[in-house]
Amino acid sequence: MSASTYDDKHIQTLSAIEHIRKRTGMYIGRTSDGSQYEDGIYILLKEVIDNAVDEFIMGYGKRVEITLTYNTGEVVIRDYGRGIPLGKVVDCVSQINTGGKFSDDVFQFSVGMNGVGTKAVNALSTQFEVRAYRDGEYSEAFFQRGNLVSQKRGKCTSPQRNGTYVRFAPDPDIFKKFQFREEHVLRRLRMYAYLNAGLTLELNGAKIVSENGLLDLIHDEAQFEKLYQPFHYRSKTLELVFTHTNRFSEEYYSFVNGQFTNDGGTHLSAFKEGLLKAVNEFSKKKFDGDDVREGIIGAIAIRLKDPIFESQTKNKLGNQEIRSDLVAEIKRVVEEMLHREPAEAAKLISKVEETGKLRAELNAVKKLARERSRAVSVRVPQLKDCKHHLNKHKGTGLDTMIFITEGQSAAGSIVSCRDVNTQAIFTLKGKPLNVCDAKRDALYKNVEIYNLMQSLDIEETVDRLRYQKVILATDADVDGLHIRNLMITLFLRFFDRVIKEGHLYLLETPLFRVRNKKETFYCYSEEERVSAIAACGRNPEITRFKGLGEISPGEFKAFIGKSMRLTPVDSTRDRDLKDTVEFYMGRNTQERRQYIMDNLVITEESLS
Repeated sequence: MSASTYDDKHIQTLSAIEHIRKRTGMYIGRTSDGSQYEDGIYILLKEVIDNAVDEFIMGYGKRVEITLTYNTGEVVIRDYGRGIPLGKVVDCVSQINTGGKFSDDVFQFSVGMNGVGTKAVNALSTQFEVRAYRDGEYSEAFFQRGNLVSQKRGKCTSPQRNGTYVRFAPDPDIFKKFQFREEHVLRRLRMYAYLNAGLTLELNGAKIVSENGLLDLIHDEAQFEKLYQPFHYRSKTLELVFTHTNRFSEEYYSFVNGQFTNDGGTHLSAFKEGLLKAVNEFSKKKFDGDDVREGIIGAIAIRLKDPIFESQTKNKLGNQEIRSDLVAEIKRVVEEMLHREPAEAAKLISKVEETGKLRAELNAVKKLARERSRAVSVRVPQLKDCKHHLNKHKGTGLDTMIFITEGQSAAGSIVSCRDVNTQAIFTLKGKPLNVCDAKRDALYKNVEIYNLMQSLDIEETVDRLRYQKVILATDADVDGLHIRNLMITLFLRFFDRVIKEGHLYLLETPLFRVRNKKETFYCYSEEERVSAIAACGRNPEITRFKGLGEISPGEFKAFIGKSMRLTPVDSTRDRDLKDTVEFYMGRNTQERRQYIMDNLVITEESLS
């Protein structure tokens, strides 16, 4: 029979559980290892907590307890809401399109509207246990990979408050080598707390609570100095807050019915438009939108019946019919706040005016930089590009990357062994400019940095970034580490979204090669070197790699292939980021000199 034969045997009907496991991305997005905030294991956690938060919104249960065992990945969540109706426990966690949120009679402002979330958690877990408590009775069910194993109903033998208990463990067959990262879990729980003042979440006994809602979010998340006291408004269906910092980028947090919409949507675009109209109306001027938004950090949360999200993971709101009314409401409340706080409003207007002035000066510098670039070459001379590129809107090019290397020798090794379809190379000529205390016009006056901006296509917006991963590939010596810090400073100061959205990485390369006639070991630390020597036996050959250029293209291919070791650059853990950057990368200070003297370590290698 021909290989192209297409008949009745090729038509399949999958059960709901089979479909979830086969097309996992449709339901929870990425099935990665948990290193990124948006990875699927956190969506599983979110889907269960969403149900508990919906109970709180409806006035039932002010506490949610989460117990997470990091070494096994097992999660236990207990809420104190009304509890799933006892006769429907099995259906509510296993039957698609089954739930209590299709009717406004029970849930008005709910995140989970389609009856899918908890079923996906069930299907994608090795073990899933659910128990509902109601008025002294309970109903429980136990599943394995979405298949019902046992169920039981009866009276509680000890006093139990109403609510729901869920225990699950993500399936390692779906989520390869996964591990929950505490910082990502805490960040999600803080978002719930900001949106639900009065709700207490407990993670392994530690309480997370917010008294001031989105105002607390701005206070906690603003890593740079605020130029004026935040403007804050809160009603039953709308909450917003904003201020400006001395950064160059914009930063927003948007929510719908307690759900963090990472990709924004209608409500966020309405916030931007309404803010611009209010500022212009208040000031009786016609400011450019870019000038009003530069340096802003803001958040908006709305409560909405029947929200339409653009995917099951609910990252973007799609209800276009609410836009005009929402813009009008935001314009009204922002204008009222500006009139109510004239001193703070004056600081905002002054910031916008200064930004407009700097932008006009910057445009002149940009023009000169582009003319200079065209005079040199129609292409960036330091870029060895790849064939495919990242397109965030289409979801393509997710395997693309660019290596930022120091010098031609290191670049030569990578060029010889790279994948030309997905791996690009940008070669630095010496140490880049320290931009810790620089203004934006310095980026255009410096040929090196301007060419890098052009290569990445982030001059206007990070949304146009051409590569999924931006990888700093420097030597593991003092000069290489200094170049790393200079490049990280560049991204933190002017393109921090590259870091916040998980695009910036450090390439880890081996420090040693240990081999005998039969085996070769590449060692990334002194401990690995000692273990490799023991494994090789007597008289192994030991090579110390002092630079990337010393590694042959044949060997380097393994280090940028499937076994590539990357360390993500993460700024979420440092609450005093501005001070940290200025301490290490700013002008020399007595405090930094003293720190160096107190922590200086001299090794035999540094003396050789």
